Amino acid sequence: MSLQKLARELDETARQSATMLEGITEALEILADSKLNKDPSVRDAVQIIITALQGQDRIEQRCHNMALATRQFALLPASAPPSMLDEIWSSLSLDELRVPALSGIAALQNHGDAELF
Repeated sequence: MSLQKLARELDETARQSATMLEGITEALEILADSKLNKDPSVRDAVQIIITALQGQDRIEQRCHNMALATRQFALLPASAPPSMLDEIWSSLSLDELRVPALSGIAALQNHGDAELF
């Protein structure tokens, strides 16, 4: 698979995951109705859904960042020094992609309280 194709597939994965959330967002709007949200279990469910939506948003961002990096890698000559690869990674916006020490550990970190974005 070429790097350009890989980048397209990462972008498509991000697009599909965003599309998947349309129905979930509609359900969240129903649950947020003032008549329903007086029930503590409904409020808890709303917070759980919001946290899941934030997780999807993070995955979508990761896919777009990796697609960008992949496109930049594709432009490099085969003889590019490792420092050029490191420079591409360091330019990304998500810390877990940009900072080598955080790579692959985002799931292990506390992301704080859920907020509607």
